[in-house]
Amino acid sequence: FAFGGCVCAVMIVNFGMNPILALLFATFAGMLAGFVTGALHTIFEIPAILAGILTQISLWSINLRVMGKSNIPLLKTNTIFSWLTDATGISNAIAGVILGGIIIVLIIMILYWFFGTELGSALRATGNNEAMIRALGVNTGRAKLLALIISNGLIGLSGGLIVQSQKYADINAGTGAIVIGLAAIVIGLAAIVIGEVILGKVISFWMKLSAAVVGSIVYFVIRGIVLQLGMDANDMKMLSAIIVALALAVPVMSAKIRAKRAYSPKGE
Repeated sequence: FAFGGCVCAVMIVNFGMNPILALLFATFAGMLAGFVTGALHTIFEIPAILAGILTQISLWSINLRVMGKSNIPLLKTNTIFSWLTDATGISNAIAGVILGGIIIVLIIMILYWFFGTELGSALRATGNNEAMIRALGVNTGRAKLLALIISNGLIGLSGGLIVQSQKYADINAGTGAIVIGLAAIVIGLAAIVIGEVILGKVISFWMKLSAAVVGSIVYFVIRGIVLQLGMDANDMKMLSAIIVALALAVPVMSAKIRAKRAYSPKGE
């Protein structure tokens, strides 16, 4: 996340690059980081979590090398958000909502198309049942590598967008990003499970893609409400952990309740 933001800022400030093109470089930076993590995991068989931690630790130093200092301001440069605010006169916050919404819709459409292809289906199957898809002749190592490249490319793009929105890049921008991302996904998945229980049918794939976006919004809404109620900001990390734990517990408890209801003494 921070790597994509740092690369984006450097491209705009130091090289005078077009903000849209700078976002492509941010995406490529994220893909490169994902490739390193994937290579450590699939080629050198380093556990996935440890491989990600190693990449993240090294990126702090790399970000400092890329920027040459701890932060870079973009106050005097054009961004995709300043283009919209200058053209329409709206605030930066509204511009962020508009452009963010457009980009999210485009990404979901692209991912929906990609995961419907043969390659995309192989990636989904690798995540669902690695042993089964390996038995069908798919190289799961390459599938994992590609999945990490794509996902981290999107993370790098997110970092570039945040940098252009807040008008500065900082090497510590990635702090807490893992918790936020995890909370968004987990809350979204919990919402899917609840929706399937209530509606009594399987949620479609495009809705599952959208669930991560909805989950992130719900997460920040909960944080905002709690802060408005007077909670100490120093306790936010504990609150984030509680939110994630509850969201993880919901699917498990739902499954247990359904299993208990389906059970009968006579085995019917």
